[in-house]
Amino acid sequence: MSAVELFGTTFQNPILLAAGTAGFGRELDDVIDLDLLGGIVTKAVTPEPRQGHPALRVAEFRGGMLNAVGLANPGVEAVAEHELPWLAQRLQRARIIVNVAGATIDDYIRVIERLTPLDAITAFEINASCPNTNAGGLEFGSEPVALAELVRACRRASTRPLTIKLSPVLPDIPAMARVAREEGAEAVTLVNTMPGLLDRRLGNGSGGLSGPALLPIGVLATRRVRERVGMPVIGVGGVRTAADAREYRAAGASLVAVGTAALADPRVPVRIARELSHD
Repeated sequence: MSAVELFGTTFQNPILLAAGTAGFGRELDDVIDLDLLGGIVTKAVTPEPRQGHPALRVAEFRGGMLNAVGLANPGVEAVAEHELPWLAQRLQRARIIVNVAGATIDDYIRVIERLTPLDAITAFEINASCPNTNAGGLEFGSEPVALAELVRACRRASTRPLTIKLSPVLPDIPAMARVAREEGAEAVTLVNTMPGLLDRRLGNGSGGLSGPALLPIGVLATRRVRERVGMPVIGVGGVRTAADAREYRAAGASLVAVGTAALADPRVPVRIARELSHD
């Protein structure tokens, strides 16, 4: 499969590591050659270090996995000083997309402004599924006005392209994608995890559902956004095989991110990229 042109640059293949599944790359460096991928989406970055939710944070079930990690990360200063410089030095061909999260719009702006000067960053992935504390805990991406405000602020702060990661439970994903595009986003990432609960499985109680059960949901969201809005999509959710990645590509996704499957077997993303190279 040929290279992909997106965000004003070239991805050598369409396969990314999804946010939260490989930290900032170090954890997989001795397991796979990260530079064989199209790119890596970093763990979510917030202004301050976050410990995340109490254990247990991950619970498997037949259809996939529930996780309640709670955006654990070392904070933007450590990411800017240590994590991203290491990753930039490690990668020659694979692109770096930084996932950004926060509880207020100012949180997102602080992260973007601190990281924008780092040349290695290809784009920012804006996690619009975070609870907006200024709006009583409603997710930023749950209604058009809040999403527009978030994307507009991020667009003003960033000289890099933006992709907006949207929740699969939105009643009208194409409409929200259109809002993101109108406020300056170059792409959307579809989809984030779905809320789920299994009794006494997670320290936080509920968590986000990922894995195989999410595949048809993400593929449908991708198809609808491509048909109705026409903007580029990074497809994510439930990809375990090259056939799964082809489902997203057939639905119109420019890039495809592998998440939960890489937690189970870190070699899966490279294997998928290699198989797609024969298409």
